[in-house]
Amino acid sequence: MPRFNLAIPALASLWLLSSLAAAHSGEPATQVVSLTIEDFSYLDTSGEPNDQSAAHQMRLQAFMTALRHDIETDNRYHLQAGANIQIIGAIQKKSTLVQWARVRAIDVAANRIVLEKVYTFRGDTDQAWQRAEAFVSEDIRGALVPPEQAVPVVTSAPIKLAIFDFELDDSSAAPSGTQSDVTELASTTEAVRQLLTQSGRYLVVPIGGADKDAVKSHTLRECGGCDANIALELGADQSLVGVIGRISRTEYTVSFAIRDARTGGIVAGGNSGLRMGANYSWSRGAARLIRDQLLEVQARQ
Repeated sequence: MPRFNLAIPALASLWLLSSLAAAHSGEPATQVVSLTIEDFSYLDTSGEPNDQSAAHQMRLQAFMTALRHDIETDNRYHLQAGANIQIIGAIQKKSTLVQWARVRAIDVAANRIVLEKVYTFRGDTDQAWQRAEAFVSEDIRGALVPPEQAVPVVTSAPIKLAIFDFELDDSSAAPSGTQSDVTELASTTEAVRQLLTQSGRYLVVPIGGADKDAVKSHTLRECGGCDANIALELGADQSLVGVIGRISRTEYTVSFAIRDARTGGIVAGGNSGLRMGANYSWSRGAARLIRDQLLEVQARQ
């Protein structure tokens, strides 16, 4: 990967500050993080004949305004001039439909880079930029503080849950079923199993004994709730089927449904809506969805 050069701007699809938490792993999750976000720079190397510099500057300004607002209104953060953590970035339009982003997080006091990453996103419209900003702000807010632990839920006994392998519903033009996809689906399943185990509410039931065709072919999402009967045979109280919906190489959705093993009725579920990122981000998106739309909902009940 080329070194980040602030003289050569860049921005794009956006898998942002996933490793920044390590730089603050000694800080309590409740501590307010102070940071500075410098204006990103922009460079158009797409070679398009029309001069779009005015439109790009307007979109870049709107992007920075929204990014700062999102972070400032999150009570875990405070924007402050001269803060030790400084976020800088650059955006580059590579072609008609593809833009890149390079983002750095610098610990000014220690004079070291704590994050340096490249992202891509498709499109050069107001909507594409707004979608990119929404992802960036969410990712930054999730990465600048140590990850929250799943909230334990006190129950008389943990729910026995059969978590089946996450399935891929691919509507993109990308090659499907590659070894990379298989690996990332397995990582996604494992991330969800660990999260639910750590919550204290669930006891994950092994699914190795499940030999039904829908399990082996990873088509439980199409079997009309047959996962409930399979879970019951495995001795589980509930079943969970998760699906990654790939829209394009850099856009996807995550959904899940939990059924009562005895009745087959859906007792919980969720959908992430459109998210940005390639397959290596599926596990993070799935864990976030489970935390937000299952564990945190249960904690409030």
